[in-house]
Amino acid sequence: MHKTRDLRDDLPEDFFIPVPLDTKNLTALSPFLVPQTHLGSPVIFMGMSAFMFLLITLGMPINVLTIFCTAKYKKLRSHLNYILVNLAMANLLVISVGTTTAFYSFSQMYFALGPTACKIEGFAATLGGMVSLWSLAVVAFERFLVICKPLGNFTFRGTHAIIGCLLTWIFGLVASAPPLFGWSRYIPEGLQCSCGPDWYTTNNKWNNETYVIFLFCFCFGVPLSIIVFSYGRLLLTLRAVAKQQEQSATTQKAEREVTKMVVVMVAGFLVCWLPYASFALWVVTHRGEPFDVHLASIPAVFSKSSTVYNPIIYVFMNKQFRSCMLKLVFCGRSPFGEDDDVSGSSQATQVSSVSSSQVSPA
Repeated sequence: MHKTRDLRDDLPEDFFIPVPLDTKNLTALSPFLVPQTHLGSPVIFMGMSAFMFLLITLGMPINVLTIFCTAKYKKLRSHLNYILVNLAMANLLVISVGTTTAFYSFSQMYFALGPTACKIEGFAATLGGMVSLWSLAVVAFERFLVICKPLGNFTFRGTHAIIGCLLTWIFGLVASAPPLFGWSRYIPEGLQCSCGPDWYTTNNKWNNETYVIFLFCFCFGVPLSIIVFSYGRLLLTLRAVAKQQEQSATTQKAEREVTKMVVVMVAGFLVCWLPYASFALWVVTHRGEPFDVHLASIPAVFSKSSTVYNPIIYVFMNKQFRSCMLKLVFCGRSPFGEDDDVSGSSQATQVSSVSSSQVSPA
């Protein structure tokens, strides 16, 4: 057993197989050279390939439509919608580089494109994922500024929205670039058909522990705190408005709809990122303990699937976006009779005018 562990520690720097293998020639099992059927049956690989193809066929159209609708319909170009377009661009980066590469690799049952492509895929998928994650936090904070008005008469303008979008890419680069320069590294993960940061290496050569802790705090803990704080204050503000206007059915309905929307948004964030963050932190804090590589692939699947359900949450729960998108798809007529002339860009915006006049600035 000790001999097997030494062999695993001496693997080439381009990959690391995190399970004991009954062979002395581990390089011959490289995920860049041969199918990884020693890690799972062909059925599992084909199933993963089919799932990645599903994410491509669903995620690509909805994110492209989000960008195209914003460009086509002037009324969608509100400041609060800039970040939704930014989110769609990040999702397209993940789909076009990360998901498509994973689809091809799972179909071949190994990372057939080689080590350089692995680093590119790992970097692009991590960058897009981090931008997407920070975009969710910026969406929450922007809505907090607009509805709760913590800065008094501060007016949220297009410049502020653009700054918010730029910050997501800066934070994304800060999180995804270090493995390219020696702080951790990008290698095949799980079933060895998609690439990500190295969570597995048991020595300190790549400083994996500090990098994982950095990602957990900066790219999960901080955005989650922003989201919980912003939406928490938003709910408190709207609840106060609803209490002052107990006789208003419209206000009560808006408060219930926003509450539902906030719960879905926070749940979507946790479903997307909690498995990845929890798994990475567990591996770092349980060095040397065995784990199932099939389970190691699940967090990456959840993060990539966010390219589909994040747009559904943030765009389809936005009545104006939804009506314009349906109108575009069905050639100018919504099949559900959606009214595309609403003045607000979401349920949250519908009650912003009420809250601004009824609730004092925080």
